[in-house]
Amino acid sequence: MAYEVEAPKYVRLAQTIQQRIEDGTYPPGTRVPSENQLVQAFGMSRPTVVRALELLKRDGWLESRQGFGTIVRGRPAVVEHEDRRGSEALARDETQASGRLVEVGQVPVPARVASVLGLPKRAEVLVRRFLVVEDGEPVELVSSYFPASLVDGTELRSAEPLSGGTRAHLEARKKVRFDHVTEWVSARLPEPGEAELLELPDGVPVLSVLVVASDAAGQALQVSDVLLPADRQELEDTYRLG
Repeated sequence: MAYEVEAPKYVRLAQTIQQRIEDGTYPPGTRVPSENQLVQAFGMSRPTVVRALELLKRDGWLESRQGFGTIVRGRPAVVEHEDRRGSEALARDETQASGRLVEVGQVPVPARVASVLGLPKRAEVLVRRFLVVEDGEPVELVSSYFPASLVDGTELRSAEPLSGGTRAHLEARKKVRFDHVTEWVSARLPEPGEAELLELPDGVPVLSVLVVASDAAGQALQVSDVLLPADRQELEDTYRLG
């Protein structure tokens, strides 16, 4: 059975706004409709609207100006699209994010994570698993793994949502410094529990973005496995040809 690949709602909204910028509905230099107006016009939740606007700002279509709101810049010379799943996973404030914490505890380290963290195959690590939900639809399952050396003296074991994001928490509590992120994207079939949380039909694969956040010396501080339903995603990149 074939499944139609559809972009998530915030991407579709961003694409609609892009089209209106290109056709002159939202001319350069003018303000885009407010968040409330966009929520009413498109029937989407505020988090979806906010995320769409953030995507357009990141790619250079819009900009925020103090005292003026969100202004149309026009079509960028080059749309430099960058997936930033890693930075989102590191900065996500679980107390404010749309979704819920579904698991916190010690688990056997997955093989890929063990390799990155330099741990033996039978070691255990702490996992914090967060399900991202938008407009009542699960869109991401983020499993973040932490080596034991970084867990003591932190709130990472708490089953309560963590405020401020794991990066800020670890840098404050453990005096470490995150320096760079490496991401690997692959496709696989989900485990039964993953498919249930993401509400996936049988046979639908997931995109797995393995995010490794390291310090300046290359020591991995956090590894996150971000699962995206493949039937609701699309990847886009625009680049210059030399």
